[in-house]
Amino acid sequence: MCRLLRVHPSGFYAWLKAPLSKRAIEDRRQTELLRSSWEDSGKVYGYRKLHDDLLDQGETCCPNRVARLTRLAGIKARIGYKRRPGSYGGKPSVAVDNTLDRQFDVELPDKAWVTDIT
Repeated sequence: MCRLLRVHPSGFYAWLKAPLSKRAIEDRRQTELLRSSWEDSGKVYGYRKLHDDLLDQGETCCPNRVARLTRLAGIKARIGYKRRPGSYGGKPSVAVDNTLDRQFDVELPDKAWVTDIT
């Protein structure tokens, strides 16, 4: 193989034994952080939200690097997932009894107050 690629065997084995560069080490560390954030999101987040998560964790990186790392790691956002309908917070309103029974004419003032909510 070395003859085919025209590489000296000692150079090839030196390349194999060479330690990882600082960038490669940092890429591996950030890829693990990205993978854990992605799994915590239910495998829904894309590179934009993952970049925001890294910034929240105190990491410094640009969105392009996050996009590159997610592409190399096979991390993809889930598109078109269905959201469950949520409940609207608060207590349900209580309907007041119909005391007037559609008889809006009263004998004395201040007996009944009527309003229109439209």
